[in-house]
Amino acid sequence: MSEYPLIADHGLIGDLQTAALVATDGTVDWFCAPRFDSPSIFGALLDHGHGGHCRIRPTAEAFTRKQLYIPGTAVLVTRFLTEAGVGEVVDFMPVASRAASESHRLVRTVRCVRGRITFDVEIAPRFDYGRERHQTRQWAQGVQFRGDRTALTVDLIRDPDDGRETEIWVDSDGDVHAEVELVAGETRGLVLDTGVRAAPRQVPTVEARRLFDETVGYWKRWLAQSTYAGRWRETLHRSAITLKLMTYAPSGGLVAAPTAALPEQVGGERNWDYRYTWVRDASFSVYSLLGMGFREEAAALGRWLRERVEERVDKDGGGPLNIMYRIDGSSDLTEETLDHWEGYRGSGPVRIGNGAAGQLQLDIYGEALDSIYVADRHGQPAGHQGWRRICDVLDWLTDNWDQPEEGIWETRGGRQDFTYGRLMCWVAFDRGIRLATAHGRPAAVGRWRAERDAVYDQIMTRGWSQERRAFRQHYDTDVLDSALLRMPRVGFVTPTDPMWLSTLAAMDAELVTDSLVYRYDPAASPDGLRGSEGTFSLCTFAYVDALSLAGQVDRAQMVFEKMLTYANHLGLYSEEIALTGEQVGNFPQAFTHLALIDAAISLNRRLDRRAPDTT
Repeated sequence: MSEYPLIADHGLIGDLQTAALVATDGTVDWFCAPRFDSPSIFGALLDHGHGGHCRIRPTAEAFTRKQLYIPGTAVLVTRFLTEAGVGEVVDFMPVASRAASESHRLVRTVRCVRGRITFDVEIAPRFDYGRERHQTRQWAQGVQFRGDRTALTVDLIRDPDDGRETEIWVDSDGDVHAEVELVAGETRGLVLDTGVRAAPRQVPTVEARRLFDETVGYWKRWLAQSTYAGRWRETLHRSAITLKLMTYAPSGGLVAAPTAALPEQVGGERNWDYRYTWVRDASFSVYSLLGMGFREEAAALGRWLRERVEERVDKDGGGPLNIMYRIDGSSDLTEETLDHWEGYRGSGPVRIGNGAAGQLQLDIYGEALDSIYVADRHGQPAGHQGWRRICDVLDWLTDNWDQPEEGIWETRGGRQDFTYGRLMCWVAFDRGIRLATAHGRPAAVGRWRAERDAVYDQIMTRGWSQERRAFRQHYDTDVLDSALLRMPRVGFVTPTDPMWLSTLAAMDAELVTDSLVYRYDPAASPDGLRGSEGTFSLCTFAYVDALSLAGQVDRAQMVFEKMLTYANHLGLYSEEIALTGEQVGNFPQAFTHLALIDAAISLNRRLDRRAPDTT
């Protein structure tokens, strides 16, 4: 299905409430509004024929295309080189206020930088995943698409004294087409606005330039907060901007990815909706963002986590926390399939919502408590009510940690006694004890300590496979699991413990292929789903961190440098890497970029320690 671009052939733009993907051919093929988790306006990435798109590209039969970000920003430039001239499409979204809004603007300026060039413009929205029909009205200043619940207004960018009219026509499907002829120095464009308005208006180029300057200025000022000055600075800055683009400003929640249903295996069924905030991802984010100096974002995520801890304590018997929430903190994530869409390159079913939301995953308690502990050490302590809820969570965990669960990978093959889940329960008790001791707060520290030690003893006896000489995925298998690469990072084992080094060697032999790391072997550990998957990019960066901590610094650096070659042309990563090196899964994935930041900071620190003293 060649009409689908590669997942990696996209850049991400956004306004801190929603985001859009722009392909290297100038097509916006994924855009949901007014929030990340809203129904789609453009969704051609999941159904080329029926998903909807906004495309701007040259009319020339042959052209070369390039794509880059304006350095230090989230402003995307797609360049087209033709025999007659060179043109650019500059895409950005003016940053929204912190208040939730129905109106979001996607600005697409078109300019000729050399010679002359003609652009073909096609705007074909398909509201609500193609389920909401719309009417199209045309004015001299632009067009408006209006459905029963959704509206999209398109304002034309041009100067009042521009004597050339842009010929616009509407086809039988209500889609809009136009051709824009430009010579060197000329600029036109579009502003797509999701707010409900009476009519479009003409946007002067000077106003479009002001929006551009304001957006560039915002991102440069934001990035200037970074305190990271080590190796791979540009790579980490791009990851930080990407994470910021996936943050919902009104709540501080971070979506796992701005996309839904992109397949982990092309043609397979592992197609999930990632437009939600996982407790796990949010917890890791606090550590990563603080590591780069972004204290405000870390504080916002910390508040989001504490709100989730404080608002609900075992109301339905499922535990104090859900594993994921909508970005506003609500928990309605009912999963459904879009049977009328074929899926990316025929990869069905297309799922929206997420049925894993009701799973029991015990590891989230350790991750949440660890992030609260890290925030506390950086001067962001929990207040009295927050501490009482933390105690409630840990008291619940003392009674519930020793039970089967679905695990970090959200398998649908039944509950197991996952070693990683037990590991993070140990972390939860350990961090709770540390917090209570550091601040002299009232807590059942004696009971927490007893449970922490019981978890430790259980992992060391039942989580250890004597036959494999390695820690295993769960107690009824000898399968390895790369989630356990975090064991030394959280302090459960020392990085040079013989048991850990033996586990690392076993993982290297079974889960690592040319430096890329699989989560586990699904053939040996059935997860309830058909098909296979690629290597997991998060795990590869966790492997770098584990090697670095174990003193294998040269090898860690080589693995890290190799992994950087799998990034797309803009430095973005999806969830997984297929056997061919193709990026698969939802894109870009927050977890991967978080792990990249952590691995780089850890590796850079150890390289500095090893560097010779030149003073």
